[in-house]
This record gives sequence, structure tokens and C-alpha cells, in this order.
Amino acid sequence: LVLNTRQSAKELDEVAAQCRELGARTVTAVCDVGDADSVRGMVADGIDQLGKIDVLVSNVAIRPHKPITEVSDDEWLQVMSTNLNSAFYLCRAVLGSESGPGMLERRSGSIIALGGQSSITGRPNTTAVTAAKTGLLGLIRAIAAEAAPHNVRANMVNPGSTDTSREHPEWYPEFQGGMTRGSSQHLSDLPMGRQATVQDVANACLFFASDESAYITGDSVNVMGGRYIV
Repeated sequence: LVLNTRQSAKELDEVAAQCRELGARTVTAVCDVGDADSVRGMVADGIDQLGKIDVLVSNVAIRPHKPITEVSDDEWLQVMSTNLNSAFYLCRAVLGSESGPGMLERRSGSIIALGGQSSITGRPNTTAVTAAKTGLLGLIRAIAAEAAPHNVRANMVNPGSTDTSREHPEWYPEFQGGMTRGSSQHLSDLPMGRQATVQDVANACLFFASDESAYITGDSVNVMGGRYIV
């Protein structure tokens, strides 16, 4: 298991310790996945220590919400680098690693990308995020088509509103007024009447990582409690 963070080293070590307690061989990395060379190094180190990479979960994202007229050039490029370029770099590295047999050569592997509602619907104040997440969906579909003859799958998990901490509340100005995440007003928009739990999202990833989904590729699972249908 290769665990990565860009800056939360303390949390990374805590999660790694939990994984090791469960018997998982675990390698940690502090890597900016928006940088191609850093990704190559991280994947190479993981293969050197573990022998191979069977499953990739690409879940890095930033989500600044603001009107398009207020999005700077630098902000646009940062969102694309973090939300889209990183997935391309990661997928390319695990499919054909320079340090050992990649997924294509081994004819085995599952790629899972974390999208979101922004990859399905357009919403105000999310131009950069929506463009990146929609691009991510296209990337996964193209990889699925290219890798399928090699028995490698690529799929997408789209989480909706999830009950978890928000490290950057300033990214969500729509929740800084009267409505907050988890409030009755917010939950009224969710047909199932509750937010997703982190376990709900993890279960969808586990499905795509396992042989239970061996004949599914280029597809998506929406973990949104029905939000995208209303």
C-alpha cells in the first residue's frame, strides 16, 4: 500500500500506522502529484519496495467555488494541475512504470478516480472544478478503452455531500450564510435525507478495486444518495 499526501505528514503517519496494524505493507510518500517527476519517483519507490501496484485510487482535489469573473489565471491553472493533471500523471505512471512491470505489461490492475457531482452537472461558481472533473471523466473513459485489451480497468466514483471535515471552508462560500452542510435545509436537497459517510465512499472504491467488478470498466458509481437525479 502506497499512501501519499502533499503536506499532512502527521495524518499520513497515523493512517499508515493503522494500515500496518491491519497487516498491510505500507509505504508513505509526501508528494505533489501535480508534478510529473514527483509522481514518477513516488510510483517507482512504491514498486521498488512492494514489487507492483495493483490498484490506483486518485482522489486529490481542490474545490474553490467562485464566479467565473473572479477566477484568476493562476487559480484556473492550479485547479487543472491538482484535479486533472495529477490523475493523468498517476495513471500514466502505474500503467507503464519505468522501474518495473506496470499494469499493462502485467495484464492486471484497477484504476479508480474520485470525481463528484461536478463531473455530472454544471453548477454556478464551479467553472474550474467542473471543467477539471468533467475532463477527469473523459480521461478515465479513454484509459478504460485503451487498457481493456490488457485486462486493466478504469472507473470513477462520484461522491456527493459527505459528512467529513472541511479543511478549507473558504472554498464553499455558499455554506457561509444561513445554510450549512448537514443542516435540515441542506439535507432537504438529498433524497435519502442524509449525507454520505466516508465508509459509503470507501465501499464504492472497494467494489471497483475487487474482482466483484471484474467485468466493469469505463463506468461510474454515484455515491450521492440520489442527489444527481433531482
